[in-house]
Amino acid sequence: MTLKILFRTLLACFILVFAAPSFAQQGDPKPLIDALAKADFGEAEKLLGQIAATGDTRVVPALDAFSNGDLYFRKSDNAVFIGKTAGSGFDLIDPLTGASAGQAAKNAVTKIKINNNLRRVIRSAMGGLTLLSPDRTVRLSAADAVLRSPSPENLELVEAALAKEADKEVKARMEEARAVSVLSSDRSVDEKRGAIQTIKNLGGRNALGILSGVSGSIDPSLKPDLDAAISAIESEQQLWDMVQNVWYGLSLGSVLLLAAIGLAITFGVMGIINMAHGEMVMLGAYSTFVVQQVIRESAPGLFDWSLAIALPIAFLVTGAVGFVIERGVIRFLYGRPLETLLATWGASLILQQTIRSIFGPTNQEVGNPSWMSGSFPVGGMTITWNRMWIILFSLTIFVALLVVMKKSAYGLNMRAVTQNRRMASSMGIKTPWVDALTFALGSGIAGIAGVALSQIDNVSPNLGQSYIIDSFMVVVFGGVGNLWGTLVGALSLGVLNKFLEPSVGAVLGKILVLVLIILFIQKRPRGLFALKGRAVEA
Repeated sequence: MTLKILFRTLLACFILVFAAPSFAQQGDPKPLIDALAKADFGEAEKLLGQIAATGDTRVVPALDAFSNGDLYFRKSDNAVFIGKTAGSGFDLIDPLTGASAGQAAKNAVTKIKINNNLRRVIRSAMGGLTLLSPDRTVRLSAADAVLRSPSPENLELVEAALAKEADKEVKARMEEARAVSVLSSDRSVDEKRGAIQTIKNLGGRNALGILSGVSGSIDPSLKPDLDAAISAIESEQQLWDMVQNVWYGLSLGSVLLLAAIGLAITFGVMGIINMAHGEMVMLGAYSTFVVQQVIRESAPGLFDWSLAIALPIAFLVTGAVGFVIERGVIRFLYGRPLETLLATWGASLILQQTIRSIFGPTNQEVGNPSWMSGSFPVGGMTITWNRMWIILFSLTIFVALLVVMKKSAYGLNMRAVTQNRRMASSMGIKTPWVDALTFALGSGIAGIAGVALSQIDNVSPNLGQSYIIDSFMVVVFGGVGNLWGTLVGALSLGVLNKFLEPSVGAVLGKILVLVLIILFIQKRPRGLFALKGRAVEA
């Protein structure tokens, strides 16, 4: 009897006894494992298929040991064991029962050789064997393993597990795993045509890789179906790539919104070009770092609340620093833009050096809470939780500022000073204190931006410098002092950047964006949403 006939006979026997209460009642797979002792790589691959076909989950430890290079055979009788180094020899473990089988000297055993191709077969075999686990999560992971490493040897086992599966999600994943295994098997053309359709419906880059991988060996009659499926997936993937770029752009735009919104307020109300605004973002990030360090040392259980604790602290710290800078330096320089620019630049250098002296010049570790870690798929794209939360957080800050500007007395005073400072002063509004509080508010919001940016960027003394230029571009493009303009400007520039980067590169993309903004300002000097008021229109 040839090896191929023997293999098919074993599979047929497996199917006949599958409905039995337990796989433990089947034949002992130990002879198949022992046969690995003298098998070459090709023979070992066939033996692994036969071992997997037994459906006996007791072989999983032996397969895992084989994959890790811990499977040995005893020279005296060619019996195979899992070997663990112990002093000058090995502790031998039965590959099926896990029971101790005594010890052996190093020269009494030989390691069974393995290569990467066998490791792939083992991964697939182990995935197939765990398809029958009572644990839903294990079955789902097993189906994913078979899906990633399809093998015709596992096909019968996948089909048997599929027949018993009741969970809809696991069953759908098993059907996909079956389809990719069918393509590498000797099944009929009609079955393979159906498998191509199933993989096409799966979609995504994995499906594209599976179909492209079999294009050179598939039956010529299936070539049109295969090409049509590949073309359909490529078209769908191009659409999802575009959606992914839009998402990345909105994500970048939300970061720019956080970094620029405070600058829009101070620049719009006071006309101050604050070169230290980036350092306020940096101080907010370091406030988060300090809060997390204290929590790690004092109350590790509160780590998931670290960002919620850091937000008010960062706002108060950076707001206080901004208030001191305005009262100590800027208020003496109103009407002198060049001196103000140089003074705030000097303040930024002082803040950077202070942070370097306290925390050092290297990046600091700021962790992600569990609710900001990981990602989830949406169609053909992947969305990370930290970016999702930052977008929602940015919009929340934007809405909160709108409410403050429209509904509070302080917001009305700020708008009055923005539109006509002299008239506001003549109406009894204390414009110097509005300036101070506005600068503190803008700095505090920059600190909150630093808390968010600490989750996606390196926390270092140079953190703020990465966003200061982009923030100014957002403010100028959207319209000085206009929150809606800042929102539209940030999201527009974020999306534009992400669409330019793949074709021209990140650096040239930023240059092109700057050129486009300069050309735009030539037509609309006051930005997208120009402020209205007598002082502005005069």
